[in-house]
Amino acid sequence: CGSLLAALLSPGMAGFRVDFGLILEPLGFIKVLEWIFSIFAFATCGGFQGETTLLVSCKGVVNKTVTAAFAYPFKLNTVVFSAPDPKRCGGTWTDVYLVGNFASSAQFFVTLAVLVFLYCIAALVVYIGYKHVYQQNSKFPLTDLAITVISAFLWLVSTSAWANALADIKVSTGASIIPGIESCKAPGTTCHFASVTSMGTLNVSVVFGLLNMFLWGGNVWFVYKDTDLHNQSNRTSPSP
Repeated sequence: CGSLLAALLSPGMAGFRVDFGLILEPLGFIKVLEWIFSIFAFATCGGFQGETTLLVSCKGVVNKTVTAAFAYPFKLNTVVFSAPDPKRCGGTWTDVYLVGNFASSAQFFVTLAVLVFLYCIAALVVYIGYKHVYQQNSKFPLTDLAITVISAFLWLVSTSAWANALADIKVSTGASIIPGIESCKAPGTTCHFASVTSMGTLNVSVVFGLLNMFLWGGNVWFVYKDTDLHNQSNRTSPSP
């Protein structure tokens, strides 16, 4: 970073010059798409809030609704269902928690999206205001290439991890939780699954993760074309 900053501020190369030429080329256009899709990725995942609902019948209570509200970062093992009544079903109802902690996968996914979002802003500033520096200094394209390759790989890993975690979240908040609730097995107590908040936005977050993966993977070629590696391969290739 220090060498890149020094190159940016070196005599003859410094100076902000607004030029949308590079932004209109595939390199810049794809970067804009990456910026937009990263916003949708962390917004659809990080902004989710939902709840799962049960109907409980026990001593003195008939079909009382109990809920457990959950949200990002999906530490479900800290989420407890509300009690059916102040007397907690005559003392037979104990605190019931959801199962699972999926914070690592969710936070990995959202953190990557935020970092990519910030990098895209920085890259677009260079593309628009320092196009001459980007094209004259070979360090910029090489750095851009390295970050692009790493980002594409991280999108693959984080999206896979988040998709797997989302599948487990659906299980941990769905009807399958009933057999694991000890309080529902008490004499005279019955529990029925009522509903769970739709997780359509979380499904969309996985889709945007995949789109980001393909965008960053495809962008590797366009960034590579601006590096000395591509120019050297063209110079060393035999003429027809």
